Amino acid sequence: MIIDFSKLSTIAIGSKLDVKIVNEDNYNNELIIGRASNSLVCGGNIGVLDDKYNFIEIKNGYLRVGAKTSNRALYNFTKKNNIAGFEFLSKLPGSIGGSIKMNAGMKSYEISNNLVLINHKSKNEFKFGYRYSHIDEPIFYADFEIKDGFNSELVEEFKNMRKNQPKLLSLGSSFKNPVGNYAGAMIEKVGLKGIKFGDVGFSEVHANFLVNYGNGNCENVIKAINEAKKRVFEEFGIELQEEIKIIL
Repeated sequence: MIIDFSKLSTIAIGSKLDVKIVNEDNYNNELIIGRASNSLVCGGNIGVLDDKYNFIEIKNGYLRVGAKTSNRALYNFTKKNNIAGFEFLSKLPGSIGGSIKMNAGMKSYEISNNLVLINHKSKNEFKFGYRYSHIDEPIFYADFEIKDGFNSELVEEFKNMRKNQPKLLSLGSSFKNPVGNYAGAMIEKVGLKGIKFGDVGFSEVHANFLVNYGNGNCENVIKAINEAKKRVFEEFGIELQEEIKIIL
């Protein structure tokens, strides 16, 4: 199956690749990509999940969600059913599998907070951190704790947090914030805010966002990422870590 990942990525950049449709029986070490929302997919041995992993159900007292389910679909389900803890998904693109893999969230609200099981394995078998998880196996589905009380005020809070983000096509935050600092502020201080690499550049609105000005490509993004890491390390002695995923 041929997929043009530029059609999936939120920055509209990516390669056309022949991918495998993956399920629990035929998985063979492919790198599984969900909706590629915050990923730059330029190559690799890629798999995408079978459509049967796009589901939401209440089972055995838990909220079971297929890894191919979109964040927006889960948000809409929890809002409709007055379930708390998923309000932050209203403004996060992507799929549940990818969100678990990167422990997606906003501030202290993270998807791992309500997580109970991954593929029938306890959450405690895996390590989670800031925009990070140590999950070395494919995610097919997950079970979450059900808590009553969807909070509409939180949704407005998350909406307001997005106001300072660029409107142009981007992958979201390019780098994780180092402890005690902000990646965007450091990128701005080393002179990269608004600077272009081909048709990709660090946004003039928020320097931690790489945006596509129309015809950006993988090479442009990689060059910009490497330059930011180089300049920030030379200036601050801090090694920036990507929040986006680059697959070559």
